[in-house]
Amino acid sequence: MRNRASLWSDRRIRPKVLFAAAVVILIATLAAAFLGRRAEGILTIENAKTGEVYDSFRLRRGDTFSVGFVHSVNKSPVTDYYELREDGIYVVKTVYYGFGAGVQTELEDGQKLEYGEDGSMIITGFDRRMEDLIYFVGTVSDHTLVINDTQTISLRKLCGRNSMVRFVWKE
Repeated sequence: MRNRASLWSDRRIRPKVLFAAAVVILIATLAAAFLGRRAEGILTIENAKTGEVYDSFRLRRGDTFSVGFVHSVNKSPVTDYYELREDGIYVVKTVYYGFGAGVQTELEDGQKLEYGEDGSMIITGFDRRMEDLIYFVGTVSDHTLVINDTQTISLRKLCGRNSMVRFVWKE
């Protein structure tokens, strides 16, 4: 019976071992690249009444967007932050500067309130799937969509003043 050293030195076996090792490395590399990619999908902005599509964006699971506006009652800025996940759009954070009708005043289980250096109130810990995410655009001021902190879009310009806009995510 041969020992390992003599098997490796056998010129008939060495190419087979090297080929098998190369195949294993190739499969591992491809699997890591495939599994490491986030699934792609489309975030669509549509008219909530008619279904007309205003715009759509090719994004990936885990990407984020926010919608900022001036609150119609207390006239201070509000920004809601969302994350795209496999099964939908999740609200993850909201930032506001003053209380008023329609602004959260009590924390729910798992939520946390912090204050920003600029005086903002930051509530995190929502982790809530939005079944139907709708905004009424530009009733007092413009609504601004920011995608991944890199792309800013005026929803008033895109959709028109006083439009009812639905956000839809599909992978």
